[in-house]
Amino acid sequence: MIREDIRNIAIIAHVDHGKTTLVDELLKQSGVFRENQEVAERVMDSNDLERERGITILSKNTAVVYKGTKINIIDTPGHADFGGEVERVLKMVNGVILVVDAFEGPMPQTRFVLKHALELDLPVIVCINKVDRPEARPEEVEEEVLELLLDLEASDEQLDCPFVYASAKSGFAVTDLADEPRNMIPLFETILKHIPAPEGDPQGPLQMLISTIDYNEYVGRIGVGKVDRGTIRVNQEALLVNHHDPDKKQKVKISKLYEFDGLAKVDVPEATIGSIVALSGIADLRIGDTICAVDTPEPIPFQKISEPTISMNFVVNDSPLAGQEGKYVTSRHIRERLYRELNTDVSLRVEDTEDTDTFKVSGRGELHLSILIETMRREGYEFAVSKAEVIYKYDDRNRKLEPMELAYIDVPEEFAGTVIQKLSLRKGELQGMSQLSDGTTRLEFSIPSRGLIGFRNDFLTDTKGTGVINTTFEGYAPYKGDLAYRTQGSLIAFETGEAVAYGLFNAQDRGTLFIGPGEKVYSGMVIGQSGKSEDIELNVCKTKHLTNTRASGSDDALKLTPPRKLSLEQAMEFIDTDELLEITPKSFRIRKKILDPTMRKRDMIRNSQKR
Repeated sequence: MIREDIRNIAIIAHVDHGKTTLVDELLKQSGVFRENQEVAERVMDSNDLERERGITILSKNTAVVYKGTKINIIDTPGHADFGGEVERVLKMVNGVILVVDAFEGPMPQTRFVLKHALELDLPVIVCINKVDRPEARPEEVEEEVLELLLDLEASDEQLDCPFVYASAKSGFAVTDLADEPRNMIPLFETILKHIPAPEGDPQGPLQMLISTIDYNEYVGRIGVGKVDRGTIRVNQEALLVNHHDPDKKQKVKISKLYEFDGLAKVDVPEATIGSIVALSGIADLRIGDTICAVDTPEPIPFQKISEPTISMNFVVNDSPLAGQEGKYVTSRHIRERLYRELNTDVSLRVEDTEDTDTFKVSGRGELHLSILIETMRREGYEFAVSKAEVIYKYDDRNRKLEPMELAYIDVPEEFAGTVIQKLSLRKGELQGMSQLSDGTTRLEFSIPSRGLIGFRNDFLTDTKGTGVINTTFEGYAPYKGDLAYRTQGSLIAFETGEAVAYGLFNAQDRGTLFIGPGEKVYSGMVIGQSGKSEDIELNVCKTKHLTNTRASGSDDALKLTPPRKLSLEQAMEFIDTDELLEITPKSFRIRKKILDPTMRKRDMIRNSQKR
């Protein structure tokens, strides 16, 4: 049976090419909102961090109705660190809309998401977005997309994909650039015409793959997936099985069933083939599980999610200022919270270590881990994290392998030389160099993942904020040799107390300060970046020695340079391997792992002797 009343699509693209804005417009023009309803921009980005950063972190489900056909839409993340979200939701859909910026053209993540869609043999609609930009070049971008499809070995049917030209912001789509732009109807029509309707046997034994897990404090885990075969009903007995875990056979009961309607979940008594549904009432539900009829345990094959490439230690905060700003500070609190994150984040790994106060957390990139850190901080957690380090592997011949990235860098021509020099020092290899139509230079580098740790800060400084860098995971390759993360040392507080203007005035000549007067410091805390390669200890709590003698000009007001306030990402990039970043709901503080200066020197001598 073919269900002509349903279409299931995913919207995929590189970061910032307009996926979420496009979904907003489809929702608006399908009548989901009342005419006088006030609707936030990027309504699908429901989480605070998504709104602040303008990126999609979690895939979201919604549904619209056009000409009596329900179109289930999944908005996916565009950033490489959240690629795990894209990989799994593609199993729920029958086709994809690939959104490409009419100026930038196909970017690294465009290749990544399109490759996965083509491997699953999904039909593609190409939507060239932002055609109303002054510098838009839709015809050239269309050629570039076709070249990419050829490069990825698309089938003849996939190469014959329809092209739609749109401006999600202005709310129109056309199938021919000569057409008058009016609304999104051409895109709706293209979806109905080119995305196949789901088909299956509604009378057969139940089979449904769980592709996404949501979590709710009241009902626990909520599994989202597409019904592939049969019909699922409330209070039905079912069997939970998993393709990658043959021993898993668990009897469960479906207590609640929802379908998506606009931005809401609506209770339904049953759902049949092709429907994307959410269900609750199963405690041990995992991504990749299949819900089957009790007497027909047939798991659906599920692609294993790509392994994490980067890890860092989450440590209980033991600094002299510990416990003063956070609500949840113990190892039990931190452990529970990290393991709870595994309920919804399929790309994350959490491991206990020999030290009960330390947990190893592995993810797909620095952004992936920084989003987790920022979320926990806002929830009231206080902890410390170590420098992010890449995860190495070993081959059959016991050779050390490390993760490699492809970096695509767009910079004004005058900065290209500096960027090439900096990346070469970080073991990067230039693969290609080309001129873009707006005069900028595009550099393509193959570089170890660890070579990019701490690079973005320098990159923005070197290019005066004009450079754009995009990366995508390339695979593992033999170890490229040692490299130094940082060429400058740290300025370290010598004693515990409160920083005063006199002490800071004398310290600012030694480098760049991160703190201002009145801030609490402790011995071993990093208060700035040294101008030299070695660490320097300073006393910023030192007040001026008072005497009865007064001299002309010596008591003038002290002129302090404003301190450089680091964001979370900047602080994560700055810390070295012998430092920790202290995270509290109110502050970020960088500190040495060993606070005592004598013990720290002994450790340095010991490490240098080992080398």
